[in-house]
Formats: sequence, C-alpha cells, structure tokens
Amino acid sequence: MTAKENQPSRTYPDLHDHIASLDAAGMLVRVDRLINKDTEMHPLVRWQFRGGIPEHERKAFLFTNVTDSKGKTYDIDVVVGALAANREIYRIGLGCDLDKIEQTWNRATASPIPPKLVENAPCQEIVIQGDELDREGMGLDAIPVPISTPGWDNAPYTTLSQYITKDPDTGVQNMGNYRGQVKARRRLGMNPSLELRPGIYQHFLKYKERGEKMPAAVILGAPPAITFTSTQKIPERLDELEVAGALVGSPINVVRGVTVDLMIPAEAEIVIEGYIETEWLEPEAPFGESHGHVNLQEYNAYMVVTAITRKRKAILTSIISQVTPSESSLIKRISLEPLLLQQLRDVLGLRCVKRVVMHEPLTNLRKLVTLIIEKNTPRVEVWRALHAMATQHRAIGKFIIAVDDDIDPDNADALWWAMSYRCNPALDMEVVKHRDQGHGPRSQRNGGEDASVLFDATLKEPFPPISLPKREYMEKAREIWEELKLPALKPQAPWFGVSLGEWAPEFDVMAERATRSEYWTTGEIIAQQRRNDVPMNTETRTLRDKEGGKGPT
Repeated sequence: MTAKENQPSRTYPDLHDHIASLDAAGMLVRVDRLINKDTEMHPLVRWQFRGGIPEHERKAFLFTNVTDSKGKTYDIDVVVGALAANREIYRIGLGCDLDKIEQTWNRATASPIPPKLVENAPCQEIVIQGDELDREGMGLDAIPVPISTPGWDNAPYTTLSQYITKDPDTGVQNMGNYRGQVKARRRLGMNPSLELRPGIYQHFLKYKERGEKMPAAVILGAPPAITFTSTQKIPERLDELEVAGALVGSPINVVRGVTVDLMIPAEAEIVIEGYIETEWLEPEAPFGESHGHVNLQEYNAYMVVTAITRKRKAILTSIISQVTPSESSLIKRISLEPLLLQQLRDVLGLRCVKRVVMHEPLTNLRKLVTLIIEKNTPRVEVWRALHAMATQHRAIGKFIIAVDDDIDPDNADALWWAMSYRCNPALDMEVVKHRDQGHGPRSQRNGGEDASVLFDATLKEPFPPISLPKREYMEKAREIWEELKLPALKPQAPWFGVSLGEWAPEFDVMAERATRSEYWTTGEIIAQQRRNDVPMNTETRTLRDKEGGKGPT
C-alpha cells in the first residue's frame, strides 16, 4: 500500500485499510442514516448475535451519521464488529489462515520486533490539550462512544480500548484492553479487571507506592494486529507493540505521546492521553459485562485527560460484548483455544489432546471446556489432561469434559449424548450410584450399572441483571434493522435484559439518565463519592450495607 505524503511508510494495514478489505469481501454493512449511539447503535448490531443469524453471516457495521439523545452530531464514524464478528473477519485482520493461528502467535511471541519511532504520525493530525479540553465538544464529549447495554449502563463506555502504561522500574510498556467509563470531558474511568497477570494493575500498584500518578494512553482504533495483540494473553516481559510487529513482519510505527512519555501506535485512530489517579478511587459502573450479567458498581481508578489526539478522518472502534456469543468472546476464543492446546501438548507433553474447545453461547468461554481426545488413550492420560486443563488459568474450566473426536463440541446435544452414554458417573464423576443404564448401548463397566448426576441450577439469591439492552431498546433497534432490510431475525432467548433481583433503585436513575445522554450529571455526582480508604474493586453495595448509606443517584 502507498503511504500518504509526509506520513511514515508502513507495510501493514491500518484500520481504514482493514475496513476497505471487509467491504470488498462483502462483510461490511454501511449505515448512513442517523443512529443514536446511546440507544440504537449497539442494540442494532447485537441483533446479529441474538437473532439466530449464523456466525459466518455476521458482519461489521460502519456508522457514518451518529447522534445522541440530545441531537448532538459527531464528525467521527463508529465501526462495530470489525475485528471479530466472525472468524473470516478475524482472519482478514490477522492476515493468516485460521489453521495457522497457533503457529502465527507462537512465532510472534518468540521473535518480537521492536517498534520504529517516527514523526508526522497520523494519530496526531489533530491535537487538543490543556484548557481546550474543557470547551464543549473538545474533550471526551467529542468522541461518539456508544452505550453498550442501554437501560442498564450508567454511561457510555469505551469497550475496544487499549490502555498503554509503562512499568516504572523496567520501562517495559504494557497494552491491555479494558473498559473506560466516560465521566466528564476530562475524566475517564479505568477498570483493570483483576485477572491473571494484569500488567496495568501491577503498574498502578508501583506508582501508588511511589505516591505518583500513572501516565497512560488509551487507543480507540488501531491497526488490527495491534488490537488483536492487546486482547491476547502474553508474558509480562513482552511489549505488545513488539509482538504486533512480529505478527505483521515489520516494526510498528510509534510516536511519543504529546503529554505522556509513552510510545503510541502512529496509525491509531484516536488517542486519549492522561494520568491515572493512584490515591483516590471513585464509583464505576453499572456496566453489562462479558460474563452475561451487569457488573454492579465498584470503586475503581480514573484518568484525568491531558490531551486527545486523532486522525482527521478518525473511526472509533467499539466491540459487542456482554451476553455471549459476541465479538468480544470470539476474538478471545480464536486465539485462546490454540494457546491452551499448545500448553497441553507441547509444554506438558499431553499429545493425546487433539483440540481444546471453549463453549461460547451464554457461558462466555471460561466455564465449560471440552477436550477432544485421541481414541484408545489410556485412562490415566485422559485424567492427566483433565487435571492439567483445570490448572491452566484460574478462571477457565468450571466444567471440563473429555470426549472422542466424533463428538461435535459446539453441539450441546452431542455433548449431552456423550455424557449420557459414554460417561459412567460411578467411575467418571461424583455420582448418585446404582442406577439402570436405560435405553442405549449396554456398557459392562461397573457391572452394567449406571448412575445419575445431580445439578441444582436454580437461582438461590438475587443476581445482577442480564446484560442485554432493555426490551424497549431492542425492539426499537429491530424496527431499524427491518427498515434497513437486513436478514430476517430469529430472536433467541434471552434477547433483552431483565432484572434478577440485585439492582438498586439509584441504578435505574443513572441508566435512564445515560440514555438521555445526560451522563455528565452522573459523573459529577459520583465524583463526590471519592474515597482513599478502600481498595480497588470495592463494591459500593458492600459499603452501603456496612455504613447504612445510599449510592450516588
């Protein structure tokens, strides 16, 4: 591809190139009619995940005429589903065949390529900093961040947002994908999601110990290789930008931040620079999360914005998450399954494992994992594989099932068939013994007796709402869907969010206010709730119950 005049040369596609490739492949829906980012955008795209549309027919959506509930318009387009609405979209972005993903990632992490420092970066064609950020339409309010789950979320949240921070001791940068609540023109929430090896949280603790604010840059839209790397689990010693360079086979162009000493992808669409407060925390959420429920309010960090830079024709990327299947779950699944398989086969020597398959619909990958095992594998090796899988990641493997390769692990009926006829609970699970095998092949194991497994899957206590937009927003979005003459929908339950009992009245007030695009008010109110006497991720309900108070409204 030819670089624009006065811009650094590159051999890898940026987001605009990627979108053009999707368009050429018939995988882009261009929506030019007016779309409300706070009530219509995500519900519209979500229909292709909840409307019975096969994965291979899902597409990316480019919105070119964006507004909010107050009639504000934006000069930034928004693209949703452009990274992993389906596997082919992911393949186009990564630039390799799906069956070569494992070796592609292994090669990239084994041989990182340092980035190249450049000047005249496209991401700094427009620079807004200092007092300019306080002017209407010049701060975060200039960015059309959509509301993911209207009716539950208390504000717009960046969802495909790569936070870049640097270890103050080693100087190694970390880039991870985390959500960010839009709270004010110069204030962005930060939830690091305390997972295994969360680099940004370790950096946060080091800066807190020093009594310093943490410099950070948030990338909203980037070359696909950079975005994919930010969602991958790679060792902390590696800089994600170097791994991204290895993915594309050449150095990633980077530029120094305008107000922070960080290396930023030169072809990023939008960059938010600032400093994350390490002394004070403030309420963050509710927000519909990828585990399929609304994440209730917690105390978390926030970033004070010092600069916003962008391309002149920037495109904001947003990702569909919440109830799975989703773009968020697929982008993780495609890379995580090969990674887990490589650990079992090559690191632990379990060559009997042919595939690792993570169950995606509703369970969001981590809870149910299927291992495809070679036929005639010794029983001890099968059990070694099951135990090994359970130790791969603290959040992966609530239920792990070993099956033969004639069972389709993505077909729940097939899994239940294998469980019913190939699993003797007396020997293979914790069981209620002495049951008749009933209809089917008569196994001679355990003297011909079978057993039953008892699962109590009823709700025992109130739970947060299902993190889908409320019914009225999904129904309105369906009207738009049909107006655009998109494929016929086949709604699959659940297709709208309902409360399951754990939902404070003040959250309804905030969510309703958010759908009216009045979330600045919420930002002002929760700023008054700041505290420095609680750890990160302290739930506000815990303090409310303990102190007898009431949450912000």
